[in-house]
Amino acid sequence: MAFQFTPAGSRRRSRPLSSLSEINIIPLVDVVLVLLIIFMLTAHVMEFGLEVEVPKVRQVRDSAEELPVVTITRGGELFLNEKAANVNALAAEVRRRFPAARSVYVRADRETIYDPIAQVISALAEAKIEVRLVTKPEDQAGNRR
Repeated sequence: MAFQFTPAGSRRRSRPLSSLSEINIIPLVDVVLVLLIIFMLTAHVMEFGLEVEVPKVRQVRDSAEELPVVTITRGGELFLNEKAANVNALAAEVRRRFPAARSVYVRADRETIYDPIAQVISALAEAKIEVRLVTKPEDQAGNRR
């Protein structure tokens, strides 16, 4: 309810004040459009990689080299840098896509049966390509007694 103060002796007619009952949605639309633009710009940056849980080991070596990565999933599927690959054409595909590569990272899920891993290592060794296994460091503080 709105109050209007007028001098005591004034008999001026005033029109009733109407209340504003509309919701201003322009700020809401602005925020939604900004969020949409941010999502559109960052959506292509997000990587949707393969879910592979590598085994944990004590000794870890860091490397910043850009090498091809062969991933073996729990079910035995084979990928060369996120693209499906065949074990029989793996060495040729590595040579074609990475001509300067002398070695390949092999990343396998810890629940993978050994046969696909052995086949990949054998195919790469036959082509004279060095194999580097990807592992995860153990939590040193949690393992001490």
